[in-house]
Amino acid sequence: MSSAQDPFYIVKDEIQDSIDNLQATFHQWERAPGEQKQLLSNCESIEWQVDELEKAISVAARDPSLYGINNTELDKRRKWTNTARIQVGNIKKAVTGKESNFGGMRQELMRMPKSSQQQDRYVSIDNNDDFISSESDTQMLLIRKQDEELDELSASVERIGSVGLTIHDELLSQDKIIEDLGSEMESTSNRLDFVQKKVGMVMKKASAKGQMMMILFLIVLFIILFVLVFFT
Repeated sequence: MSSAQDPFYIVKDEIQDSIDNLQATFHQWERAPGEQKQLLSNCESIEWQVDELEKAISVAARDPSLYGINNTELDKRRKWTNTARIQVGNIKKAVTGKESNFGGMRQELMRMPKSSQQQDRYVSIDNNDDFISSESDTQMLLIRKQDEELDELSASVERIGSVGLTIHDELLSQDKIIEDLGSEMESTSNRLDFVQKKVGMVMKKASAKGQMMMILFLIVLFIILFVLVFFT
């Protein structure tokens, strides 16, 4: 089976596109940190897709020749899923770690004396309006981009689900073919045993004299046919 027809590579390409989109969104989030729930949701969705792909690899590993692959190909597929899981896991850790740092900063500010907080607020109050306006515009663009990527990710999940169902149906069909072939082989073996027993019974019933007469008759018949063919 070629790569273009192999369901594994179809699903792999879908997941790789999702990872690429996730990385692009993460880099935007790094430049303008905002809501992390969407990023974490995308990470969990891709991790679920990788889990399903690993289950399919485990099924194929039971009998690789049935699916037209070998152990080298299985190792290559496992290596790719491990790499994909690491990429998503690194982004997930970075998002949660950065959010934890923000939380620590907020707690530190809460512990500062009120007078110090007021002084800092008065010093920076003139710059807050411009910063808030810029931050709001950035957040709106980021939210819009994340909504678009979420729509693409949802479409990818639907396509992957459809491919998964196709793989499941194909496995069931192949199991049915194997089961029917086993039944047919068993039936043929029983019929062969029956014929062998019948031949054995006939050979036992035939006497040695009868067998000799049959051999002589066949020899005479051969001589007559030889004379008719070559001397007439």
